[in-house]
Amino acid sequence: MIKTVKNVDLTGKRVIMRVDFNVPMKDGVVQDDTRITAALPTIRYILDQGVKTLTLMSHLGDPSKDTKAAKEKAEKAGKNFDEKAYIRGKHRLAPVAAYLEKKLGKPVIFAGEDSCYGKKAFIDAQPAGSVVMLENTRFHKEETAQDAAARDKLAQELATYGDIFVNDAFGTAHRDHASTASIAKFVPVSVAGFLMEKEVAYLEPIVTNPQKPLVAVIGGAKVSSKIAVLESLLKNAAALIIGGGMAYTFLKVQGHKVGKSLVEADQLDTAQRILDAAKKAGVEILLPLDHVGAEAFDAGASPVAIEGIDIPDTLLGLDVGPKTLGKYQEVLAKAKTIVWNGPVGVFEFPAFAKGTEALATFVAEATGKGVITVVGGGDSVAAVNQFGLASQMSHVSTGGGASLELLEGKKLPGIEVTRGK
Repeated sequence: MIKTVKNVDLTGKRVIMRVDFNVPMKDGVVQDDTRITAALPTIRYILDQGVKTLTLMSHLGDPSKDTKAAKEKAEKAGKNFDEKAYIRGKHRLAPVAAYLEKKLGKPVIFAGEDSCYGKKAFIDAQPAGSVVMLENTRFHKEETAQDAAARDKLAQELATYGDIFVNDAFGTAHRDHASTASIAKFVPVSVAGFLMEKEVAYLEPIVTNPQKPLVAVIGGAKVSSKIAVLESLLKNAAALIIGGGMAYTFLKVQGHKVGKSLVEADQLDTAQRILDAAKKAGVEILLPLDHVGAEAFDAGASPVAIEGIDIPDTLLGLDVGPKTLGKYQEVLAKAKTIVWNGPVGVFEFPAFAKGTEALATFVAEATGKGVITVVGGGDSVAAVNQFGLASQMSHVSTGGGASLELLEGKKLPGIEVTRGK
């Protein structure tokens, strides 16, 4: 069991909290505040306990990687590149602090100046109940360093800003970084926030002890990125729906024609191994029975109905057809738990979004009948948001990579540090 903010006395304490405010930005303006909003319940609870200070830390993008690419692009175009101006424009957390201030209805003091070091005196000088936000933790190479000693250098500094460490950044829980895990070595108490608690409460039982029957829907483009999660889910699932681009690799290995559809030639043996393992475990595998295809991968391509499993040589599959959706509905109706990671078609193109939208509707309907429904992974989360159905799921995960790794059965560093010392 993880420990949460409710398990400790926060009165008069200095709290340092890792949040996931890695939000989309454009010209210094927050474009999507989902992650900020998700952290508010924990922030408000902490403040209500009468803390001395609450110091927030987060990353925003990957400054070193993005700056290198932008610099190379500018040099190639023969333009001057101002590295500091670029970082300030794209990666500084000052605009996020200002945005949070409006959402919270309380001042958020930005302790920036391009560094997370040397802020103890500043933080300790703030009035009781103050909220402070540090600069982007990834401005420091130590944050993501492979070497534990390097991570510890930053972690030790961050630890001086708080008596209690709260991790509510599920989106980075799979990262063994200074601000997500290493800091716990140097702070007396480490606990989870409400967002982390909810994510663990919904995702861990799917791997350990789900309400059965469990039906898993795994989509997306590539088999290679979902091998571990497919193998993990076979242990508890009654049925496994495989959709999206990865389905064509499975159909190919079964001897079906897939036309110009995406196929990972180096994953054919893997697909066969998963099919064999499913058969041995008595798990039903559902692959597309029909398709919606096109002559090219293009948003403006004309959709072509393909009534059978085999896809003509001139076409590529971009969505599932009505027979497949009928089978989905039939199988999902028997479930007591549904986990969904990855779309079953190119939902970003309106002409090829019907399959994923119908699937989202089936899952939402199941929720209304008391089925536990969990949606994880960036694309499937984007899909349920696009179709306005996110509120009709039991849980929509805020972490793409983190939710995937948890479903793979891995131990996530950012979660493990909250299990108590």
